[in-house]
Amino acid sequence: MLDSFMFGNKVNFKKAKIPSKKNLVGKYAVLEPIKINKHSKDLYINFLKDNKNRIWNYLPYGPFKSYGSFKKWLRSFCLGKDPFFYAIYAKRHGEYCGMASYLRITPDHGTIEVGHINYSPILQNTAEGTEAMYLMMKNAFEALGNRRYEWKCNNLNTASKNAAKRLGFKFEGVFRQMFVFKERNRNSSGFSIIDKELKKLKKKYLRFLKPAHANIEYSNGDTTAGEAIRYAVKKQRNPVAPITPMKII
Repeated sequence: MLDSFMFGNKVNFKKAKIPSKKNLVGKYAVLEPIKINKHSKDLYINFLKDNKNRIWNYLPYGPFKSYGSFKKWLRSFCLGKDPFFYAIYAKRHGEYCGMASYLRITPDHGTIEVGHINYSPILQNTAEGTEAMYLMMKNAFEALGNRRYEWKCNNLNTASKNAAKRLGFKFEGVFRQMFVFKERNRNSSGFSIIDKELKKLKKKYLRFLKPAHANIEYSNGDTTAGEAIRYAVKKQRNPVAPITPMKII
């Protein structure tokens, strides 16, 4: 008989599903699988609102000099099964103002990663942006049946690392010399959430996404929802109800 201490515990797992063309619908945001003619113009216009192009710093592509080149990139890179891209629609703005994808999709082992996250300035530091990440996490576990949900980012990208931690991901280590992007070395920080952690995290996300939190606009430059709420309360900006400052975790 195999020793479970040496070989690992047996698991009742068959296979995860691959992402479908189904929209992911929340209270404040909707994630729609990329459609070039429907989404490209809004996305391009809203990405231009970052006039210093900082949103592209840690991505392996962009910025794009024209709408035509952006549309060409969408067509060549964003219509496949892996990575599987969504456009993020913010109901408050009535516009598509961000993108994110599933990638490294491995149904046999039940692992999937979230990445290629790119938020226009009007989506950054908002409940819509947080809800988009919640919808993708929830779908990865509950609808697709994955065991493990990953987040990787450039180890120099402090904002992304902080966001991962505050969204409930646990730091696992640094993958050295993992990529060469834009003629520069990239060491990647790795984070994960596993299926048994979902129940506790869901409660915290749902608490955060109550209307009293979601109706606050905040812009202190921090990419984390918890810090932004603290800032909004401190400055008494657009108060809608008494709020207990909180992080997702």
